[in-house]
Amino acid sequence: MEDEKLVLLVRQHPVTQLPWIITAIVLFIVPLFANIFVSELLSVRQILFANFFWYCLVFTYIFMNGLYWLFNVGLVTNKRALDVDYTNILFRDVSGTSIEDITDATAKTGGFLRALFQYGDVFVQTPGTLQNIEFLRIPLPDDAVAIINELMEEANA
Repeated sequence: MEDEKLVLLVRQHPVTQLPWIITAIVLFIVPLFANIFVSELLSVRQILFANFFWYCLVFTYIFMNGLYWLFNVGLVTNKRALDVDYTNILFRDVSGTSIEDITDATAKTGGFLRALFQYGDVFVQTPGTLQNIEFLRIPLPDDAVAIINELMEEANA
């Protein structure tokens, strides 16, 4: 749209990505130890093939999780709010509403890690059966709600 400006782009806090990153590191190290145990059972060519296949799977796992983090975003412009969610590489769900239709924006933060790293969830509510939008595990959710509330006030003024 013309004269529409991006005000806020949010994605999950980087610390929320640690579980799959740690898993990827462990999966990366596994063949180094496994090779010791299978070296007497398999030939060098078979071990190299198995390692190649394993690392292809590990890099695919890393690539897919990186893509999910990169493309699952929340966008707030001066005219509307959008929530883009990829559940897998082939399925995308885009929810959106205009700023005028937003009735409430709520930030929820609970738990030790969320308080320590300052991330939480933002829920944008719309009236009736319209789509409700949620930005999950984003950094500084209170700031995001403040920005959305300012945009709501400007739209209703």
